[in-house]
Amino acid sequence: MGKQSKSGGCLGWLLAIVILALVVGAIVYAVKQKIDHANDNKPSPVPGPPGAIDKKYADALKIAMQFFDIQKSGKLVNNKISWRGDSGLKDGNEANLDLSKGMYDAGDHMKFGFPMAFTATVLSWAILEYGDQMAAVNQLEPAQQSLKWITDFLINAHPKDNVLYIQVGDPDLDHKCWERPENMKEKRPLTQVNITVPGTEVAAETAAAMASASLVFKTSNSAYSSTLLKHAKQLFNFADKYPASYSENIPEVATYYNSTGYGDELLWAASWLYHATGDRSYLDYATGENGKQFASWGSPTWFSWDNKNAGTQVLLSRLSLFGAKGVSGNSGLRNYRSSAEGVMCGLLPKSPSATSSRTDGGLVWISEWNALQHPVASAFLAALYSDYMLTSQTAKITCGDHSFKPSDLRKFAKSQADYVLGKNPLKMSFLVGYGDKYPQYVHHRGASIPADATTGCTDGFKWLDSTEPNPNVAVGGLVGGPFLNETYIDSRNNSMQAEPTTYNSALIVGLLSSLVTTSSAVKSFT
Repeated sequence: MGKQSKSGGCLGWLLAIVILALVVGAIVYAVKQKIDHANDNKPSPVPGPPGAIDKKYADALKIAMQFFDIQKSGKLVNNKISWRGDSGLKDGNEANLDLSKGMYDAGDHMKFGFPMAFTATVLSWAILEYGDQMAAVNQLEPAQQSLKWITDFLINAHPKDNVLYIQVGDPDLDHKCWERPENMKEKRPLTQVNITVPGTEVAAETAAAMASASLVFKTSNSAYSSTLLKHAKQLFNFADKYPASYSENIPEVATYYNSTGYGDELLWAASWLYHATGDRSYLDYATGENGKQFASWGSPTWFSWDNKNAGTQVLLSRLSLFGAKGVSGNSGLRNYRSSAEGVMCGLLPKSPSATSSRTDGGLVWISEWNALQHPVASAFLAALYSDYMLTSQTAKITCGDHSFKPSDLRKFAKSQADYVLGKNPLKMSFLVGYGDKYPQYVHHRGASIPADATTGCTDGFKWLDSTEPNPNVAVGGLVGGPFLNETYIDSRNNSMQAEPTTYNSALIVGLLSSLVTTSSAVKSFT
């Protein structure tokens, strides 16, 4: 009897201790959840001036910036690329214009105005947002110089209000040659849009480029800034007054840069003109009926040279996030911001609406051709939105029944940058010249031919077909990237994967500039 009583007493005490522990655990858990919930709703601290430098991204940015120098046409100034020289000096002569500057599009020697203008717009945006961070690693001046090399070309390509030269060279003829740009002797015909043959998207994108660049040079070169803004206004009026697709009116351009619509460029240009001028009519244009028609509110899209909607949504979100004067109550702006957050929700891997279009290694993957354009562009937008949230003390965005902090967006942006720089199954950098392993057979005429070789149009193809690695390194070129199964064929003939583009460089420069360090976002560009 005595033993049974003692045993029953011990069991009772044990049961009481277990119950007490469960109660205490529940209380602790509830308190922790309450604290965590409070922290979720508490904004992260606003960053100050540029902080500690992340060497990995700083080194990558310095490399990426060099590809602009490789792509330059014209009489080179302070040329830093040993295997490049003057080229395209007679471009524009048939119209008595100097179109010698600008940049070659990719591994060829074409000057395509549509993607070149997009390059300038994105590079301007990167400078405006992250100029202080570029300056912290001595890359602001190179970025500004590269931008001006393009905008000098764009100014000369717009000799009259309603005339814009949008292409230098014949792509069919150009692609039948494999030679150094310095040795080109083929005809370089010009293509233009005008009142008779309008092209809204290319005129509007060029307006966006000039408006955004006018902000970059507003303090350092006010006269040049004013010139850019004058051209931007004229081109926007031309684009809006004569609505027509350039790739429908000039079918031959559709083979290379076919536009899927011009509404997004009109909104993009109007948004940049509003930032550059403060003229409310441009904001009304973007947020009113044109926004309803063209903005794809509530339908996330991919930011690219062809579709600017996601970029416009992020760009206009800064107005509501930073409480710009005179915009409260603008329902169109609310739609842009909610659409921008929809884009972000699609990017975050743990979001209920996350895109499933990713490689096993976590890279957003949308297209076989130039696969890296979309993840790098998306990561750039995510970094921007993260910084807008931090600076505006916006604690979180909501995706379905989940919420995410600015740090989640920055983590995503870093994941895409890191993949590009070598954190991938191939352990290879897709940024040429970065790291120990990167593509050796880049599809690029100038890089593939020895600088002292003398070649004509067709005999240079022996260099395309050579089994030797490129004699010149196309430093900073961002190649097309991997297939969905994360394979990469390092072959000069594989233009789908191995060709770098100038607009890819603008995007990777923007992304890397955002990650070099941290600082508070600029609340106004003016």
